[in-house]
Amino acid sequence: MRFQHSPRLWAEHPTLVAGVLHAEGVDGKPRAELPLARLHDTARERLAGSSEGGFPEIQAWRRAFSRMGLAPTRYRCAAESLLRRLRTAGSLPEVHPLVDLGNAISVAYAIPVGIFDAALIGEGLEVRHARGDERYLTFGGTHEHPDPDEVIFADPAGRAHARRWTNRQSGWSAVRDDTASILVVVEAVHDTADRDVPLLLATLADHLARGWSVSSRTAILSATAPRFEF
Repeated sequence: MRFQHSPRLWAEHPTLVAGVLHAEGVDGKPRAELPLARLHDTARERLAGSSEGGFPEIQAWRRAFSRMGLAPTRYRCAAESLLRRLRTAGSLPEVHPLVDLGNAISVAYAIPVGIFDAALIGEGLEVRHARGDERYLTFGGTHEHPDPDEVIFADPAGRAHARRWTNRQSGWSAVRDDTASILVVVEAVHDTADRDVPLLLATLADHLARGWSVSSRTAILSATAPRFEF
């Protein structure tokens, strides 16, 4: 299987830093306690000084969304939505240990983290502009077609596993109770992303090792090295 961004996406977003992680054997409950509270507190400390809209990581995504023609306060990147939920509700919902860990790391770093069940993405994913005929499955079980030119996570069969780039994940490959192998995608476009994305990946790999006693393969992708095979 493979993961990659299209050449057009790299050309249109030259500040993009993309990190990927693949891990197997992450089924079942974690064997050790995950540091969710500590990661949430890290985000809360930062939110005490400024709302998420003032974070440079979020401002950079808002600019990217604006360039794509999306209203940045209507279509928020996943990290901004989580930070907003944490600030207004005081906590994040519990979904699944893997998802909860990814969300906690996302708010701590203010960077979107997408987790896909690797067994359900077919031959792999490409982040690219939509043609408009791809099929997207909502969590409610209904089907949609992405808008033409919208940035999606697409597999070779024409299924869209996420819409509006870092905004909406699909029901096609969401983490389930029986998920055992995951592909994690971390993307950032802010000035220090080249330092922050590797740190985030290392943090995630460490907590996966502690929680599930697994090792992870990671990579940082670029326009000259855009593909991750696993």
